[in-house]
Amino acid sequence: MAETKLLLRALSGETLPTPPIWMMRQAGRYLPEYRATRAEAGDFLSLCYNSDLATEVTLQPIRRYGFDAAILFADILLIPDALGADLWFVTGEGPRLSTITTEEDFAKLKGADDIHDHLAPIYQTVSNLSSALPKEVALIGFAGAPWTVATYMIAGRGTKDQGPAHALMQENTPLFEALIDRLTDSTIEYLSAQIRAGAECVKLFDSWAGSLKGEAFDKYALAPAKKIISEIKDRHPGVPVIAFPREAGDKYIGFAKETGANCVALDNSVSPEWAAANVQVDGCVQGNLASSHMVTGGQALVDETRHIVQTFKNGPHIFNLGHGITPDANPDNVQLMIDTVREG
Repeated sequence: MAETKLLLRALSGETLPTPPIWMMRQAGRYLPEYRATRAEAGDFLSLCYNSDLATEVTLQPIRRYGFDAAILFADILLIPDALGADLWFVTGEGPRLSTITTEEDFAKLKGADDIHDHLAPIYQTVSNLSSALPKEVALIGFAGAPWTVATYMIAGRGTKDQGPAHALMQENTPLFEALIDRLTDSTIEYLSAQIRAGAECVKLFDSWAGSLKGEAFDKYALAPAKKIISEIKDRHPGVPVIAFPREAGDKYIGFAKETGANCVALDNSVSPEWAAANVQVDGCVQGNLASSHMVTGGQALVDETRHIVQTFKNGPHIFNLGHGITPDANPDNVQLMIDTVREG
């Protein structure tokens, strides 16, 4: 049934009269049904590793809204967890990890081939979803890109400027690059296992790509993405890949050609007009409504949604936000966005 799935058609390069639509973090805290399931799980990591509950929260926005794709419910920091880093979440503050700042720290990490037993519940979730989703809904697997995941592993938490990772890059380049390489190889293994379990396409989230400039972007955002995508396509011919080098700016230009990505997801710091002229010329783009519209709603949401659809209508396009939906979003605004996209 793959050829009937709108998302996969757009990823193959087809220009559709109505773009397929899904939403980053569409299973999340803005939905009351998610909050109820999260409470049942006890904590965030327990939810990620409980295949039945993770399947349930992935399906919730599909039931409520009828999106064209479901994305696996998991977290980008499950790879460090599987590699042997300590990972926990602090309520209201986010993730905390044991840090990788010395060769001794790095030596404690597992190899890329040794992550699968730990991540088996994630693969089971993918398998569950593969059989549970409506036949017209595509299933997206995902992972964090090596640079973004490394920033958390080096700092032990999220940081505003990714300063600790930039410092390690300068002060101990061999160690930094060894960590990037380990994460690159692990990401290939992780995404490949998701595909074997039933994911029909995969997405690589490089949330902090924008803090890499010039040669550093090419070495630590573009090159790892190219290696990951090349290996995934070698192992799984025909499975498309979406890349999201968030806030890449001019580095969005040529990113698809250089890495082999089937689609480049766009944040909302670039205009649809600029992206249509500079990025969509190379293939499918995804985006890029500001997530703040999911909070404020109203005519501004309708107008900007129409503007994005109109601007990207002459090429392959997947409608999405420029970043994940926030917990304070109004679920009714999500429905308004979907109705606006689909009204033609």
